[in-house]
Amino acid sequence: MSQDETVGPLDQAVGYMLKRAATALRVAMETALRPLDLTVPQYSCLEVLSQRPGLSNAELARAVFVTRQSMNLVLRGLQDRGLVTRPATAPQGRALPSTLTPAGQAQLRTASGLVRAVQNRMLEPFSAGERDRLLHDLIACADALTPPDAE
Repeated sequence: MSQDETVGPLDQAVGYMLKRAATALRVAMETALRPLDLTVPQYSCLEVLSQRPGLSNAELARAVFVTRQSMNLVLRGLQDRGLVTRPATAPQGRALPSTLTPAGQAQLRTASGLVRAVQNRMLEPFSAGERDRLLHDLIACADALTPPDAE
């Protein structure tokens, strides 16, 4: 296989470096959240529910980037800890809308501060303008790879 048939040197491959950054971010978040006994998917679920209460299991799974089966385990764990509540029966259809409890809101405030500190550390090398540009560029990358009917 020639160099023209590969992505080239990994330290110059955007996709590889993006995955490296995402992995480093995940590890740093896991480390920060460990004292709260929260995983990254659990934290993400709390964060999404705080901004979009009442989402179904399937909607939460899409928003948190996990499977529906995994989200069911995440929700069950959060519910067992009293951080999330779901009705015993669906108010309409089959979806059981989830909401944060007061304990969940308190846990989220603490967790958000820890995650914000990780994000700030990651973005420390960038100016405010460079941060805005990075966010814009990451959105453009995601949009370029998202099929039109997936939105």
